[in-house]
This record gives sequence, C-alpha cells and structure tokens, in this order.
Amino acid sequence: MNVIGKVTVLPQLPPSIARLSELAYNLYWSWTPHAQALYEELDAPNWERFQHNPVRQLLEVPQARLEQAAADPAYLARYAKVMADFDAYMGKQDTWAAKNAAGMKPVAYFSMEYAFHESLPIYSGGLGVLAGDHCKSASDLGIPFTAVGMLFHQGYFRQLFDKDGWQNEAYDELDLTTLPITPALTEKGEEARVKVRIGERDVHVRIWNLNVGRIKVLLLDTNVPENSEDDRKLTARLYGGNQELRVQQYVLLGVAGIRALRVLNVPGDVYHMNEGHAALLGLERTREYVARGLDFKTALETVASSTLFTTHTPVAAGNDAFAYDLMDRYIGAWPAQLATSRDELYRLAEHEQMWDGHPVPTFSMTVFALNMSRAANGVSELHGEVSRDMWKFLYPGAQTEEVPIGHVTNGAHNLTFTSQAMRDLLGTVLPADWTERLEDEQMWEAVEKLTDQQLQDVQRDMKRDMITFVRGRMREQMLRNGASAADVAATDTLLDENTLTIGFARRFATYKRATLLFRDKARLSRIVNHPERPVQFVFAGKAHPADNPGKSFIQEIYKISQEPEFRGKIVILENYDMHVARHLVQGVDIWLNNPRRPLEASGTSGMKASFNGSPNLSILDGWWREGFDGTNGWPIGEEREYADLNVQDDADAFSMYHTLETDITPRYYGGLSGQPTWASTVRRAIQTVSPRFSMQRQVIDYVQKYYRPIAERGATLASGNSTRAREIAAWKGWVRQQWPYTTLTATAQLPATARPGQSVPVTAQVNPAGINLDELRVEAVLNRGGHLTHVPLVSRGGGTYSAEIPLKDSGLYSVGVRMLPVIDGLSNDLEAGLIKWA
Repeated sequence: MNVIGKVTVLPQLPPSIARLSELAYNLYWSWTPHAQALYEELDAPNWERFQHNPVRQLLEVPQARLEQAAADPAYLARYAKVMADFDAYMGKQDTWAAKNAAGMKPVAYFSMEYAFHESLPIYSGGLGVLAGDHCKSASDLGIPFTAVGMLFHQGYFRQLFDKDGWQNEAYDELDLTTLPITPALTEKGEEARVKVRIGERDVHVRIWNLNVGRIKVLLLDTNVPENSEDDRKLTARLYGGNQELRVQQYVLLGVAGIRALRVLNVPGDVYHMNEGHAALLGLERTREYVARGLDFKTALETVASSTLFTTHTPVAAGNDAFAYDLMDRYIGAWPAQLATSRDELYRLAEHEQMWDGHPVPTFSMTVFALNMSRAANGVSELHGEVSRDMWKFLYPGAQTEEVPIGHVTNGAHNLTFTSQAMRDLLGTVLPADWTERLEDEQMWEAVEKLTDQQLQDVQRDMKRDMITFVRGRMREQMLRNGASAADVAATDTLLDENTLTIGFARRFATYKRATLLFRDKARLSRIVNHPERPVQFVFAGKAHPADNPGKSFIQEIYKISQEPEFRGKIVILENYDMHVARHLVQGVDIWLNNPRRPLEASGTSGMKASFNGSPNLSILDGWWREGFDGTNGWPIGEEREYADLNVQDDADAFSMYHTLETDITPRYYGGLSGQPTWASTVRRAIQTVSPRFSMQRQVIDYVQKYYRPIAERGATLASGNSTRAREIAAWKGWVRQQWPYTTLTATAQLPATARPGQSVPVTAQVNPAGINLDELRVEAVLNRGGHLTHVPLVSRGGGTYSAEIPLKDSGLYSVGVRMLPVIDGLSNDLEAGLIKWA
C-alpha cells in the first residue's frame, strides 16, 4: 500500500503496572532476567520477533492483554519484586565508589561501538561488548561516568548464510521510536543539537540519551533533516564504509562528542578513549583551551594530562592510519584553530608505513591517541607487553619494558552473561550481597559447597535450552534457503544433550583461526564419532563485510558440517549477536579459543562461559594466559613464538586433538581414575574466573590505576590557567632545543667474570649544553636476560657522575649508561621522549 505517514499509538498502561514503561527505558533490565520476564509474559512470540525489546513489546501488546496482566495477582507480585529491586539499585547510597573512591572526579568515556543488548544493534563484536560491560559495571559501582558513542541507524549488519554457506549482509533501518532512547535535553528543555565542520560543510548532530542503570550514554546521530543525504549516512552503518567515511565518523565521535558533553553541561575530569577511533576528541579539547588564550603546546599538555587511551589490538587492521591528503580534506582547518602548523599537528600522529614499497608518513589514530594522552594501557598482561614493543619507536632509545603503556586485563559483566538458573544456584552458597562483591576472590571459595549433582542439573537445563535454540535457528535458516523436507525435519534431532559440546563463537578475523580444528579432518572425525566418548561443536561468528578470507572460513566450516561424518556433529549458526552469545556461553560444556598467539589482545567470550561453569580450552594468549591455573581448564600449545606459521598451526592443532583425546573426553565421561572430576573442573572454572575476570574488577582497576591519578594530575596541570602545564611545555621546548648539543661519555671497569654481590665502578661525564644538571638523570642500565635494572649515578660536581653498580645475581649482564631529562610533575620518566646513551 502507499504509506503517507506513520503514527505511534502509545500504550495506556494500567496504574498497577504503569512503571513498566519507565523500566523499559533503563537498560537495567538487560542484565536482569526477572525484569525481562515481565515483558516476555505479555506476548512471548512478539518478544522473540522483536529481539527482546521491552519498548517495542509495550507498543505491540494489545490493551486487553495489559489489563489482563494488571489483574493477575501472580504477575503483580513479580512486578512488585522487580520494581523494588530496581528502586533499591537506583537509590543505593553505599556503592563501592561511595565507600572506596569518595570524591572521585567524573569520567567521560568515548567508544565507537557499544553492545548493551541485541535489541540495540550498534556493535560489531568484542570491543563493543567490552564498552557496554564497562558502562554497566560503572553503574553497578556507582562511579561518576558518562559514555559517548554513535547511534548507527542501520547498525552493523544482519548475517545470512546462503545455501552454500557464504555470508551475505542485510542492513535493517532501526525505528528509533521503538528503541529505549530519548532525545537529550538541554537545561532549557530543548532538544540538544551540536554541529561540527567536516571538510567544507557543517554537519548537524542530534543527541540521544540512553539510561544504563545509574549512568547515561550519549549517542550521536546525523540522520536529521538539516543534513544532506550523504551526511545523514555518516551514522548509518558501523564499520561499513571506506576510509573517507571512517575519517568523517572519527571527527564526529571525537569533536561532536565533546560538544555534546558541553551543550548538556556534563562534567568530565578524565577522558577515556576506548581505542583510536576516539582520538580526535583531542582536537576539540585543545581548541577549547586555545580559545581561552592558551598557546598550543600548553593546551596540549593540559588536555593530555587528563586523558587515558586504551589500545585493543596489535593487528594492523585495528590501528587506523590515513594518508595526509585525506586528513587535509577533513581536518585541514584545524591547525589554524589550534594556533599551530599542519606539520606540528600531524607530527603528533606520524607513523611511517610501507606503501607501494616506499616508506610514507601516515596519520595514525593510535599514535595520535598515544601522543594526546599521558596514560595508556593494553587489555591484558601479554597485550601490554606486545603494545610496548609495537609502539616503542615513539620513545627512541628506550627499552621495550619501560615504554609507558600499562595494562588492565579485560573482564566481562557477570550478570549480563550468567544464566538465571546459575545465578539462583550460586545464591544458595554465596552471601546475599554477592552481586555487589563480584571481584572478591575469597567470597567465591564458597562455590566448593556446590554438589556435583547441583552443577550437573543446572548445566543440563542450560544445555537443553541452547540445543532448543540451535535447532530453531537452523530450521529457520534451512527453510529460508529452500532445504528439503528431510533436511528441515533433521533439525529436530540436531545435537545431543548427553554429548560433550564445545562452543566457538567470535569475529571471524583470520588470526582467530576458526578452521584450525579441521587441520586433520580424519583425526577430528575419530574424536567426533568416538563410540563411547563423542564430541559435538557449535560455531558462530561474523566476518567483516569486506573480509573475504574470513567469509571463506565460515563457508569452509559450513561445508564440512554438511559432510556425512560431521553432519549433525558440527553446526555453524548465522547472525551471531548477544542473544546467540548468551545461549552458547550458557549452554556449551567447553569454550574453545585458538587465535594465533600473540595477536589476541584479550578476548572475553571464554570468561562468560566460565561464569556459567564451562571450562576453557584455549591458546595461552590474551586473558587465558593469566586465567589458566592448571585446574580450571586446558591450554592449547605452548607459550612460545614461531617463525613459521604452518609449524605453529600444526603444533597447536596437535595439542588440541591430544588434549581432547587424552584428558577432556575421558574426564567428561567419567573415565579418569585418580584425576580431577568433571564437576571439580567446573567448580574451579566458576571460582577462579568469576572474580578475577569480572568487569567489576576491571573497572575498579581503572579507577585505582588510572582514573583517580589522572584526575589528580590533570587538575594540577590545569590549575591557575594551566600554570604548571605551561611550565612543562616550556621546559620540554627548551630541552628538545638543546638536546642535540648535549654529550655523554662513560667508562666502566668491567671484569671478565665476577661473583654475585660484587660491584663494578661506573663513571660518566656530561656536557648539559645549558640544561640544568638537576633536570638530568644519569643512570646505569643493567640488562640481564631482558630484565632491566636502573642504578642512578651520583653527581660529583662539574658534570661528573659515578656509582658502584652491584651485580646481585649470577648471569650474563650488559651494562650501559644513559641520561634523560626529568622534572617533577611528569607523568613518567620518558615523557620528554629524549634519551642519550653513552
């Protein structure tokens, strides 16, 4: 029919259940199954049809059904309990932050994507889930926190497999009236709008408000009438365009994001950039200070002192770098606004890369983010090490281990991913306030009190739910692709609840090696079809629309799943999202992860599986390198590096098969006398992973290691119209000017061999070239097996320094002497970026 317009008829909720609408607009319900059940009970088929969206559910439910629910005493009792819990949560005064971080300054958190729930599809994968979980735990802990992101009105994409298993993408336009968002309003009650100049035009941005528990998320939207058709599409798709589109989206996130905070008068003392997509917020913050009268370098120091940058991947594709002429097109006017030159601005982002066989300087978002912040971190211990090595070129002369990039190992939001059945079971042995103490490792020791039968019963129920879900999804897929009646009917018997079930679900980036399991298909067939100890696998995951190698991995698994020896034993589901993820992490017996070490920065899906009692079988990469303790799962391969990738794949595949055959399957089926039981492994997985890899622990780490110290230093540098920032900027300018003229010579009386505890004398002579000697650190650096020891040399006057250097342990030492400029108030000893070795 011809549509001349649309109208939304709002539900008239009976007074006794009137607050269902209020609750629908707060994502508290997204981690509260009892709250979700209130909406599902109103119309279960529609609940599934509309991706479990309470707002849409209330719009679709007939008035008669609402009246019926309002007259049902049992429903009203459940409603009253949910609303009482919601009110207690929202009104809680003695939060973790109130008790442990009183007076904490507000944090503004920027991320390109957020995964809160499948009904709000503005995420693609792990980065978004991490950001969404970070917000949820910031709410749980009661920290002052506001997040900024983008409202992609076509989301990422809906994944559809054709009859040959090839991924196709569908983009669905979101109906904003059915989402749990409201227009953000200024203090005058007007809809909040900002504009940002991109290239030669002004782009208008509408701001939406999303409530996530106690915190707010601001979402930017260019799909407004004032914009051209092209500009309206800037917030159409996540990661859907070419480099030109990405640059413009990054300007929007960074610049319009800061302006959104300002127009809404939202305070921010710490600015947290979650990945390099948000790096351009530094442009707008610097412009603000320049507009107040600061010079560029003082403004830069002021901004950087209150900024934290989190890098998430060592993979090149995750670290955007753009040609200078492309950046000129979209930020060409910024050097003038910042009272600086193009060269000086671009130098902050310069990363030389090989293009067409020649080194070319590019504008790296990661390099810019590192230079526009004074604190940076990776997302696991190993990723911190990899990142320090990856970006050490920014600190010429520094050793890898001292590069100022730390780490906070990722976590996951326990309550979002732990099933209600498992939560109920844990509640029988954990204290009443356990959900507020998720990071308390000692508390989780009570999991030992759970009996084998209790764990088996709950996990069996979760597994049955997952199998029912998988069968339904596969049936839909086959019907859509015109499968035969026999094949459609076969989905009714897909998977067996008594068979060991292993799950693998994540982005299908090639480094994650989704097809490693099939390296020796004959051996895999023997494992899958073992007469006493069979195994079955469930796969899911999306490849980026432009990643044909990743799509080929999906197709390869799909085709193998159709081969006679694997049919019904290997399943790959389409349209991986948070809904699919919850079913899998709650229903499988083991979680499989086999990335190419050390490219998995962290990974979090395995954490969620262990919250539900599923141990991990994983490469010792990312979080599992820290999480595996010998009792709570299994490693794949060794903790080593390989020069030959084929050798690495062979070794890891062999390790995986061997562990499955000799340990996992016998343990699961009860055939390892004298060895740990399956239930004991399940208990250990829950007990060790739940606290250490809770998002609650992660956010507490950020508060203690970064947010509070950054807020304190940022306030110091900004006080008095940035007096200290101006002093530091001037000092850096002076020492950088004089540094080429400084000299350092050193001598050391090193014997060929020495005894442990023996000392060796080292002497150095410095020509400071006018730099105050009190602002130069001269030190000996001992390198023993890659571990550094710094021993300061003592000034003897006249530029002479010396010290006795102790050789505490046996081993092979290399000894060097260096100097570097330092003054009080720097964020780290390498901040000036100057090191001179003798």
